[in-house]
Amino acid sequence: MFQWGKNKKTLDSLDIIAPIPGEVIALSQVPDPAFAGGHMGEGVAINPAEGSVYAPIDGKIAHIMDKSKHAVIIEHKSGIQVLIHVGIETVSLKGNGFILHVKNGAKVSKGQLLLEFDIALIQAAGLSVISPVIVPDGLDSVDRVEIHDLQQPKGSDDPVMTVHLK
Repeated sequence: MFQWGKNKKTLDSLDIIAPIPGEVIALSQVPDPAFAGGHMGEGVAINPAEGSVYAPIDGKIAHIMDKSKHAVIIEHKSGIQVLIHVGIETVSLKGNGFILHVKNGAKVSKGQLLLEFDIALIQAAGLSVISPVIVPDGLDSVDRVEIHDLQQPKGSDDPVMTVHLK
């Protein structure tokens, strides 16, 4: 995947906060078999209460879907990556209803606004707004992903998952 920085092993674990305000749900509840089955990686999903995506960690934008604007990958200096995928099948909107606030390669801080999306427009197109937040499979530095209690109330700094490093 995308790698940067010289010292990948600077910590034992990394907390991931919810990047989208809303109800945190199990990844298995995502209406897409690739995400629900964990085929893309481990994580959670969020049923958004508002159309804003914030950086769940400090890092840099490793990849953003420039044309469709519906997904972004942030990479921490440890090599851990987090994929935030707004909605399901939203690539079909070709960027309509999405506003990017960052570009590929940009350094970002936890809590920084990354993109905005129009919930009503997505739903009017007959698409789900449930948004997977995953640690992609295949990252050498990841030992395991710990999913936190999804029923607890989430504040802006409450982690939804913790990534444990090898």
